[in-house]
Amino acid sequence: MTAASPRVVGVPIKRKEDFRLLTGRGKYAADVRLPGLLHAAILRSPHPHARIAAIHGDAARALPGVVAVITADDLGPVGRIPVRLGQRSGAGATACLQPPLATGTVRYVGEPVAFVVAASRYLAEDALELVEIDWDLLPVVADARRASEPGVPVLHPAAGGNVVERLTTRAGDAAGALAAADRRVHERFAVQRHTGVPMETRGLTAAHDPGTGVLTLWGVAKVPHFNRRVLADLLGYPEHLIHFIELEVGGGFGVRGEFYPEDFVVPWTAIRLGRPVQWVEDRREHLIATNHSRQQYHNVEMGVRRDGTIVALRDRFMVDLGAYIRTHGVVVPELTIALLPGPYRIPNYECEALCVMTNKTPTGTYRGPGRYEGTFVRERLIDRVAAELGLDPADVRRRNFIGADEMPYEVGGASLGQRTVYDCGDYLSAFEQALAAADYKAVRAEQTRARGEGRYLGIGLGCVLEKAGLGPWEYARVEVDGSGRVVVYSGVAAVGQGIETTLAQVVAEELSVAAEDVTVVHGDSARVPFGIGGFASRGAAVALPAALGAARKVRDKIFQVAASLLEAHAGDLVLESGAVHVRGLPERAVTLRQLARAAVPGPPGMDPGLYAAHFFEAPKMTYPYGTHVAVVEVDLATGRVALRKYVVTYDIGRAINPMIVEGQIVGGLAQGIGGALLEELVYDDQAQPLTTTFMDYLVPTAMEMPEETIVKILEETPTPLNPLGVKGVGEGGSSGAGAAIANAVADALAPLGVAIAELPLSPDRLAGLLRARGAHA
Repeated sequence: MTAASPRVVGVPIKRKEDFRLLTGRGKYAADVRLPGLLHAAILRSPHPHARIAAIHGDAARALPGVVAVITADDLGPVGRIPVRLGQRSGAGATACLQPPLATGTVRYVGEPVAFVVAASRYLAEDALELVEIDWDLLPVVADARRASEPGVPVLHPAAGGNVVERLTTRAGDAAGALAAADRRVHERFAVQRHTGVPMETRGLTAAHDPGTGVLTLWGVAKVPHFNRRVLADLLGYPEHLIHFIELEVGGGFGVRGEFYPEDFVVPWTAIRLGRPVQWVEDRREHLIATNHSRQQYHNVEMGVRRDGTIVALRDRFMVDLGAYIRTHGVVVPELTIALLPGPYRIPNYECEALCVMTNKTPTGTYRGPGRYEGTFVRERLIDRVAAELGLDPADVRRRNFIGADEMPYEVGGASLGQRTVYDCGDYLSAFEQALAAADYKAVRAEQTRARGEGRYLGIGLGCVLEKAGLGPWEYARVEVDGSGRVVVYSGVAAVGQGIETTLAQVVAEELSVAAEDVTVVHGDSARVPFGIGGFASRGAAVALPAALGAARKVRDKIFQVAASLLEAHAGDLVLESGAVHVRGLPERAVTLRQLARAAVPGPPGMDPGLYAAHFFEAPKMTYPYGTHVAVVEVDLATGRVALRKYVVTYDIGRAINPMIVEGQIVGGLAQGIGGALLEELVYDDQAQPLTTTFMDYLVPTAMEMPEETIVKILEETPTPLNPLGVKGVGEGGSSGAGAAIANAVADALAPLGVAIAELPLSPDRLAGLLRARGAHA
């Protein structure tokens, strides 16, 4: 049996999704229109910590056009929103879960208190102004570093304190190795609180049909099957009567698609009122209500030999979880611990993470969660080691890379229920290719000349070790319908990663049809019964192998039916261009349309129909990797950092669509630059957010992107963990940017003695550091 077709996998074909998006035919959360649609607005707490003494909603209810004002008392006894990843047992973790609406006490500015429903969003917003609340203000916890001090309030008394989890890992004897090291380098580093800011904010529409009992929701994303299960449990409603429909997603980045309080209140209200209800988040809400991320404080030490060989790494860090534990649990600090050693051979490693509650917006994942932070800490520390020893930072890294012949390599520690075991990799090769693309030696020579001219040029390195392909499984079904067209049903969700295109490419090549003739269905719980979702760079490494497995089963059935119709041995048949013919006799052929119709009921011994489902099980993650090289110039007068050149090499095992891979890397880089230079969610000492608009929360534009960007996609080490050899690419573009840019700025300002230990390197922060050294122009 042979499938002869033009090569599709590995070809940079245009994205299938783009035609409808570029021609305005995409449908987003705010585009849903239904008869009798009501609109909602949310009254959010203006206080970071307060008791709710009373809520007075009668004036709002009396406003013409207002249909309901809903509070926690109206909801009745409702469970709290459960954890999806990073679950921890014990009363403490459970006590910190968030209710859909505040019950008695608010713990952050932005917490939902009341849900107002009206004939229009304008009326609902007006009604919010009429709801009066009697508050009893409480003292706040504004800084995770002070959360355990005497007299500081405990946000969740049942948790027993504000440090709700201590995560630890040990490999070897870090204390002994540090004591015996030739040199010990100790630093304190901090990564700021920031978050994903997709172009489209969150939104949801829910409608309940009392005749059929079906509850339909439009606008879910990322993990629709998990969210359906949670909603069924919280509502006490049959899961099969809940229909989730994913729409277009105007950016995901980890923050969209988790189960938020609004994801319960909107459908509950639709059932209660018997009319469809729509809520769309505004930008201020997004910046105070959607998951924040990243904020960590590290106290880290590395022991080395005189030649730069690393003998030990020890870290103790705090992570600010905010006011509640949301669906990501403590997965972000877990990932920091698991991957802090990165691509380096570190025989003795010890790490402890303290998970701290504060009166800030709860946190979750954001592109490269835990690794953006850990990569910054590790790579800055290696540069500090190089400076202490008088070595080139590149040479220190070369000396410590894990060798390709050492794979698979167990690091020590675990995350997401798995031991951290790198599957494959040639880290030195990716590193050398990045240095070559950046012309490292020439940049060093240019730096010398620039310093002679009074210019501050720097080059920084950041080696990235990512994780991808989180299982435990993914589902796909492939069918050839009665017209001979191929359809793929996938349990993965689309969050902008081009999954429709890559699914079509994999199945098209397996079934010898054109990719544009393959229809992809996802995100519809009525048509796709099972699925895990789209997150953690898992689409390529888990969803594509699931589709491949289903396509191979369908191909076998195609040959079985064709053998019966053509009265030939299956081994003598060729599948080509949507038809099967006898080898050497192209005139003896049957089309996929004929085969699909003949497959019902089909030949004896075969299940009817040209369709098959497949669950691809992925008990182990893959670990893509690469190197970032940043060349920057710092203006002492303004503190502005100009990115002169940026290089990323990244090994993903195999690129299904190189154009999509490059786009993922460049898009991730833009967000990584934002975290390195601009973005910060700032709170004052009373836990009031100060960055609630784009006037204050700065995101990168085209002007902040590098003058020259070089992306080199590597396919040197296909993973043995799936049949396609693919790893995943969604987060590697962002994870190394903070490290590489910080190292480049530190290198540029080394003659002035400026220490770089905190992100972001915004103009005001750099100006302050320069003034402290007396170097500000």
